[in-house]
Amino acid sequence: MEFSVKQIAELIGGKVEGNENGKVTDLGKIEEGKPNTLSFLANDKYENHIYTSDAAAIIVGQEFQPKQEIKPALIRVENPYSSFTVLLEEYNKIISYAKNGIEEPAFIGQDSKVGEGIYRGAFSYIGNNCIIGKNVKIYPHVYIGDNVEVGDNTIIFAGVKIYENCKIGSNCNLQAGAVIGSDGFGFAPQLDGTYKTIPQLGNVVLEDNVSIGANTTIDCATLGSTIIRKGVKIDNLVQIAHNVEIDQNTVIAAQTGISGSTKVGKNCILAGQVGIVGHINIADKTTISAKAGISKSIKTPETIQSGLVAMDHRKFLKINSIQRNLPDLLERVKTLEEKIINLSSDK
Repeated sequence: MEFSVKQIAELIGGKVEGNENGKVTDLGKIEEGKPNTLSFLANDKYENHIYTSDAAAIIVGQEFQPKQEIKPALIRVENPYSSFTVLLEEYNKIISYAKNGIEEPAFIGQDSKVGEGIYRGAFSYIGNNCIIGKNVKIYPHVYIGDNVEVGDNTIIFAGVKIYENCKIGSNCNLQAGAVIGSDGFGFAPQLDGTYKTIPQLGNVVLEDNVSIGANTTIDCATLGSTIIRKGVKIDNLVQIAHNVEIDQNTVIAAQTGISGSTKVGKNCILAGQVGIVGHINIADKTTISAKAGISKSIKTPETIQSGLVAMDHRKFLKINSIQRNLPDLLERVKTLEEKIINLSSDK
């Protein structure tokens, strides 16, 4: 694929200084500076690389003033990092959506419908009564159960499993090995100490623009739906239990686990290895630090929670500071005890 510097500038709303007809065939790091590549400068500590670069063009901020002669063309924008991110997204779309057609063997069940521009990879399976939208890409070894709906422009990578009755929105991205709609962890304890399986009869709903990481699992609801709202981004190896609801534009990092029937608000940030108990609510715009354990509802929006047993962030920092000083405090207490004992014996 080849683009001119001018075409790229038009895509990101930038202004070209230099050769606008230069050809760009790849994206690259500014420190590598390879010919026919496009890079960006968003951090001053990398500025020295711009003077030795052979790239076709480099995206820079409006305020950038070169100290030496520069060979690449400059594309001036308001925010170089954001503009380069737009290019990465477009480049990824071109690559991801390039696949079309049906590879053999691929199976599709009775009364299922697929839209235009679909790609069905080898050994993929689509069950009965499914509705698959336009330009959907289904990679090899994907399983889609009966009565599943998938919206337009969604990409389902190799080995994803989508159980029956689940609904996937448009412009979603499901990375390899993700499992959508597996049984929730429902077992009723019996008098004899055994456990009886509780049937999980609900489904999972992913709304539009949701991203699901590799090997993440989202369990179906016992009844009703486990719901992932618009714009949610979930990392690899995350466990979402039955009847959980994740509200819009929340991001969840790897190895987080959310127990059943918990509701997480809008625009929250859950760092890696966060654990959340079931049947609680997390307020909008809550940030939960890595490895924090949440055992009760968070009712105040825009708070930061930290600690193995999560608490207010400032309180956690104060306690952590005291813990670091405990060895010195212990020695001081021992010294005071000895002085008190000596005073008593002198009497």
